[in-house]
Amino acid sequence: MTVSDPIADMLTRIRNAIMARHDFVWVPSSKMKLAITTILKAEGLIGDYEVIKKENHRVIKIVLKYDDNSSPVLNGLERVSKPGLRVYTRNKEVPRVYGGLGVAILSTPEGVMTGQQAWRKGIGGELLCYVY
Repeated sequence: MTVSDPIADMLTRIRNAIMARHDFVWVPSSKMKLAITTILKAEGLIGDYEVIKKENHRVIKIVLKYDDNSSPVLNGLERVSKPGLRVYTRNKEVPRVYGGLGVAILSTPEGVMTGQQAWRKGIGGELLCYVY
């Protein structure tokens, strides 16, 4: 079975694992998903990740992060640009998520980066998702 939107599938797997209070979640690997996972780790929204090679494919093991009260650090993952409706943003119009508390993840000509990084570099791109 092929997934028509692999990034939305990844976000949904993470969302479901958090709701079920799992310690980690497995996600099929790709360069884009790995770049998004790296940003989530750098922003402190997930505990850790590692790429594992299974039989003939690679998967990303994402360790979820919870605070002292066992509530998840990651509260929301929202897909913005979809295969049927791509959403692009200019360099000066990069949105702030929850007044700067969340993270917008963009795919730019210089690679996948946060909205704040794209704004500082003065480049726009495809608005992949909001994470808060």
